[in-house]
Amino acid sequence: MENKESIKILVSNKKAYFNYFLSDFLECGIELFGTEIKSIKNHGCSISDAYCVIKNNQLYILNMNIAPYEKGTVYNHDPLRTRKLLAHKKEILKLNNKVIKDGYTLIPTKIYLKKGLCKIEIALGKGKKLYDKRESIKERDDSRNMAKAIKRDR
Repeated sequence: MENKESIKILVSNKKAYFNYFLSDFLECGIELFGTEIKSIKNHGCSISDAYCVIKNNQLYILNMNIAPYEKGTVYNHDPLRTRKLLAHKKEILKLNNKVIKDGYTLIPTKIYLKKGLCKIEIALGKGKKLYDKRESIKERDDSRNMAKAIKRDR
């Protein structure tokens, strides 16, 4: 029998798919405190305004808001602290080259549990212009209308 990896998505960044052209997805671990992981498991996390930076060949995530754990008392964490992401050095250097040369941004797309460990998926993103956003809205509306028409004709 095969062991299937159980993945439970906790937070998704739908705003990233609308505002950026995403490519080169990478799975990273996150350095978290105890109250942070408990709060994330209770869906008390927001990554819609978050972004990643590379400093001294280390990958960090900024503006990731993890709500304070309600049962954490005095041992609670700072909600907006800078958190370190865990990835291989070669992967970080490859991402750094793309960010510097091609003007990409590192965007977190989702946070999930994999084999009991909290992982984050980041992607290289290139900002969309206003007309690209309008085009994606139009495509989404057209596909919805087609699906409604097909369903109505059955």
